[in-house]
Amino acid sequence: MKFSGIAISFTAIILLSFSMESCNKNTDGAAVPGSASKDTWTIIQENILNPTCATSGCHASTSDAYYTQHNLVLSSAVAYDNLFNSVPKNIAAKAAGLLRVKAGDYVNSLLYQKIDCQVTSKYGSLMPLGGPNLTSGQIEFIKQWIIKGAPKTGSVVDETVLDNKAVCTQTFVPLQAPAPADGFQLSINSFTVNPNTEREVFVSRNTPNTSTVYVNKFITQGRPNSHHFVLYGFQNSATLPPVNTVRDLYNADASVNIATFAQMQNHIYLGGGTDVNTTYTFPAGVALKIPPATPLDLNAHYFNKQTTSLTGENYINMYTVPQANVVKEAQSINFANYNFSIPANTRKTITTDFTFAKAVTVITLTSHSHKTGEKFQIKILGGTRNGEVVYENTDWEHPLVLNLATPIQLKAGEGLTSVVTYNNTTSRTLNFGLTSEDEMNIIFGYYY
Repeated sequence: MKFSGIAISFTAIILLSFSMESCNKNTDGAAVPGSASKDTWTIIQENILNPTCATSGCHASTSDAYYTQHNLVLSSAVAYDNLFNSVPKNIAAKAAGLLRVKAGDYVNSLLYQKIDCQVTSKYGSLMPLGGPNLTSGQIEFIKQWIIKGAPKTGSVVDETVLDNKAVCTQTFVPLQAPAPADGFQLSINSFTVNPNTEREVFVSRNTPNTSTVYVNKFITQGRPNSHHFVLYGFQNSATLPPVNTVRDLYNADASVNIATFAQMQNHIYLGGGTDVNTTYTFPAGVALKIPPATPLDLNAHYFNKQTTSLTGENYINMYTVPQANVVKEAQSINFANYNFSIPANTRKTITTDFTFAKAVTVITLTSHSHKTGEKFQIKILGGTRNGEVVYENTDWEHPLVLNLATPIQLKAGEGLTSVVTYNNTTSRTLNFGLTSEDEMNIIFGYYY
């Protein structure tokens, strides 16, 4: 099936998360005089990982609800091999040369980056997500273990380090808004996340600009335990949600709020993702056009596994450049296959080709499917790179947003191919549709 042309809609949630590819290695460390006889790694596994990380729904097994997102199991049988000198799946951490646990180097160990609340992480949410932070003693114990070579056997860290029971705390300082001449700020004001629950909200805001501006950089910020923070525009301005009103995605009984879900189908993705404290800059000379008083939708998702309430709060700064500096205006990709079916109780892979009518440069890619979507690949169609896989996502709820370090150059008539595998475990045939009980098959992205 072939489609050509480009529409201007784009909705997705990106995701970058703590995940794994294992490397089976072992290193023995020298014993610490006067320390406990129990192996340091055993203490970490039993006292830290088992009660806080290897829990049901998180990192206990491959059947956890979010396993397809993080691909990391930290149960006793496999945790060490899944961490020690293992290359992370997290794209930013991998690009920076981090390992999950890099023997002798805690700074370049993703495990340490994910647990120390004093570190301004560039690699996703602080862990344990939604739970109390680790104590200062636990963090220091893991740090010293890594410094000593992260051995699987041997007592290499004095166990009295764990006596510091102070929970790691961090002060939240709201993101400072840019000067009016440089851009503007939008926010989700503080809201409550009840104990032992999660909450995903949307708030529609109108941009404050009174004339057309061009945005070339986003800076986002969220409070701890924020799983993602995303900015959307709208395809159809005739069906907008109320402005400055908090809209929940889930009702009190955990069912989907149908009105909010329906409004999501009108989204155009503009920025953000699972790294809630991050900066994204368009390539030089490229910017996004924002007309006066543009309605935008801010979306935040928080986890709370504690017995007390948490506060959610998010900010985004949008920085502008003079129109004279804009050589290329960023455009959205919306390549959708609207005509497909997946038989009941069937796993099926659907391949669809899409072409561009003119030469383009693709700078961002992401995907959109619903809950039966197991894997979404994007390949280059045509040219010398024909058939090359440039994108892959296995988490339909939080799809990867891939900002291409090397943009994809495509000639007129060339394009992209979606290869989507669905596992329809229902008793009915699934087709394209807007509800959570239907399916979708869409490539989103940016090009110029």
